[in-house]
Amino acid sequence: MRADWYEDAVVYSVDVETFYDADGDGVGDFRGLREKLPHIDRLGVDCIWLLPFYPTPNRDNGYDIEDYYGVDDRLGDLGDFTEFVDAAEERGIRVIADLVVNHTSDQHPWFQRAREDPDSKYRDYYVWTDDPENAPERTLVFPGEEEDVWRYDEVADAHYYHRFYHFQPDLNIANPAVREEIYKILRFWMSLGVSGFRVDAATLMIEPKGEGDLVIENPHQVFKRMKRTVRSARADGILLAEADDEPAKLGEYFGEGGDEMDLMLNFVLNAHVTHALATGSAEPIVEGLERLPDPGDRGRFANFLRNFDELNLGRLDEADQEVTYEAFAPEEHMRIYDRGIRRRLGAMLEGDRDRIAMAHSLLFSLPGTPVVVAGDEIGMGDELSLPGRNPVRTPIHWGDAPNAGFSTADADALVRPVIDEGAFGYDRVNVDAQRVDPDSLLNRIARLSRARDELPALKQGVHEVLDVDAGAGADTDAENVFAHRYDWEDDGVVCLHNLGTEATTVDLPGAGGVRVAGRASIKDGDVTLDRYEYCWVREGRP
Repeated sequence: MRADWYEDAVVYSVDVETFYDADGDGVGDFRGLREKLPHIDRLGVDCIWLLPFYPTPNRDNGYDIEDYYGVDDRLGDLGDFTEFVDAAEERGIRVIADLVVNHTSDQHPWFQRAREDPDSKYRDYYVWTDDPENAPERTLVFPGEEEDVWRYDEVADAHYYHRFYHFQPDLNIANPAVREEIYKILRFWMSLGVSGFRVDAATLMIEPKGEGDLVIENPHQVFKRMKRTVRSARADGILLAEADDEPAKLGEYFGEGGDEMDLMLNFVLNAHVTHALATGSAEPIVEGLERLPDPGDRGRFANFLRNFDELNLGRLDEADQEVTYEAFAPEEHMRIYDRGIRRRLGAMLEGDRDRIAMAHSLLFSLPGTPVVVAGDEIGMGDELSLPGRNPVRTPIHWGDAPNAGFSTADADALVRPVIDEGAFGYDRVNVDAQRVDPDSLLNRIARLSRARDELPALKQGVHEVLDVDAGAGADTDAENVFAHRYDWEDDGVVCLHNLGTEATTVDLPGAGGVRVAGRASIKDGDVTLDRYEYCWVREGRP
């Protein structure tokens, strides 16, 4: 049982309600997820990250939780959940759960008791004020959808604090009783077999939510205690942080010697890789890597191309944001919150199989742990007629049967509509068709995953960005090629990616090892990469 298993893992992010519906009610469920484990296994996935699956009014895709100890009955019950976890474990696949404890639903019993009784212990589980005009100011997470972080509650005759939606009151993490509730939740789900948690809104959890008793003394002690709680339940338990903080502060979340977060979602590199894909230049990737702190011996950044939220460009400067918007979200309705893109990767890259595969080659070869979002492995599109962030949350296309094979329910009973027309319609983009096509996006990504698994240098080696020059006879420079290498013991791997639209030859002295991914031509130290081509070469130390 390796405590550092996450360093080698491929993580697969799943929204259960849109994955596969086994009981025909129009909503995905844990039985369906269990039935589709062979698909996940074939991708070489080591860990499934589950989006919230708890009982919820479901006003924010399950992030408004009313019971931390159950399963949303649309998705199944605790028995279905444990059967899924056990089935995944039989395949060597771990499961981590979303932990959403910055806030609850306003329907949670804690909040209901807090608003009804000012003398209840639950009153101090939340943050209240009688004078919001003079309360500390905070920015809204969802600008344009909420007006203020304070909301008046008639029953309580007071205002409560919420950084997210008004129906998601913030928990008072400075209250020791609230922290004990969090540790109790961790122990419960660890006892049911999960391998850890993705900590939602980690930065906002520990920030001051007011003054005096609302300020956590030594805030990172919260994460240290969470880590001890997880590791006491399971020696290989992990924490994955959603910490969209200033780059200079990110290193703090890993703690000392790995006593806080094991993984951290890499919003900085995500924004820069997206900018690189938009411009066809390798330089933004180099800049993104340079902005990251050293995660230490035990920490890892979790890299991703997309998630189930908006693609946040906030870590780019204004000019770079605009260039990226023009490339991938040229119309206003494709943008959201003045910072992000509400489109799937496949649609952003115009369904270009080579370009999407190259992006995943970057994902699998950059230093860190790759996270693949369900549906991206087949290049699914988006449904921009849906509100908010929901365009990227449509059901998975399993085949060309009605409802994309997602459900046998009537179309109007589906949790969200499937994409049934256009270039990304399920008759053109689906798992069944791609499984039997050796050159499909699905199979190319599966091969990348297997190649990564067979290359210890890629997962454990010392990383170096390479400067490459245009090869002999080339009529273009190499600014569009991102090249990097890893060295580990007597093993070395060189990875090259052409982000541009033109074939490019680069000079790579000593090139001549074994090509383990991609189809580039290698001859006499020159590597020729077609448009959007990638190549991994395994070789000894130079």
